[in-house]
Amino acid sequence: MGRRKGELTLLMEAASKWPWQVPAALVPVSYVGFHLLAAAFDHVAAPVTTAGFGPVAIKQGVHAFASILQYIFPLIFLVAAIVSLARRTRSVKIFDAHQTDPQFNVQALSWQDFERLVGEGFRHRGFQVTQRGGAGPDGGVDLGLAKGHERFLIQCKQWRAQQVGVSVVRELYGVMAAERVAGGIVVTSGSFTKDAHAFAAGRNIELLDGRALDELLREGQTSVKMPADLMTHIDASRPAAPSCPQCRTPMVLRTAKQGARKGRSFWGCSHYPKCRQIVGFG
Repeated sequence: MGRRKGELTLLMEAASKWPWQVPAALVPVSYVGFHLLAAAFDHVAAPVTTAGFGPVAIKQGVHAFASILQYIFPLIFLVAAIVSLARRTRSVKIFDAHQTDPQFNVQALSWQDFERLVGEGFRHRGFQVTQRGGAGPDGGVDLGLAKGHERFLIQCKQWRAQQVGVSVVRELYGVMAAERVAGGIVVTSGSFTKDAHAFAAGRNIELLDGRALDELLREGQTSVKMPADLMTHIDASRPAAPSCPQCRTPMVLRTAKQGARKGRSFWGCSHYPKCRQIVGFG
């Protein structure tokens, strides 16, 4: 078994996944905050008798910890900002290579660089991107997207010799339900099985295969269409979501992908498939 990571190490790893500007801003904020806290308890006198020892000891402990943490936390956030900036620099370099090198091969990338390339592609579409994945090629949800008040989850699968199966899509859908996000995307440089497409149909999940990914990454292509379900979510002009008439949770605007009403919009319960209530078609 590996050694258990300490809380400060976990904090630094988490902060390094944020946009580098966030931990950079927390460097002075954390220093000033702990410095002021230490100064507030700077003149606490040691107890002469045991009477009142508890409260005084607590105040002295707060002063001691704040005096130390005013240097430790800024250092943690500084290192996190440097790591985050290095990752972003790497992402930009890979994205630029994709745009300028005619010999660029997406399938030759490592899984880490593939995630960076995908993330940079969505940044160029106006999304705020946060790294979510762990230290492995199958670490669950890999990226988080945000635009306005809505969030989306991305699972990256760079499978070079086979199609992405339905189990990956089911896994993402489970996380989407737990976190109650607006939608999810599975991205691969290859293709998807028929079962994967069937499971995603009618759910707020988009499957981006190698061809769709290439379109996403083409910088300056204003004609590139984002997935239809995502566009319905980030469109600022869309109407406010109604509440489900059965379970009273907010509904999600979706687009029918099959049947006689294919292409038409409707409100569906965000708890689908547990709740299958819908409200009208546009």
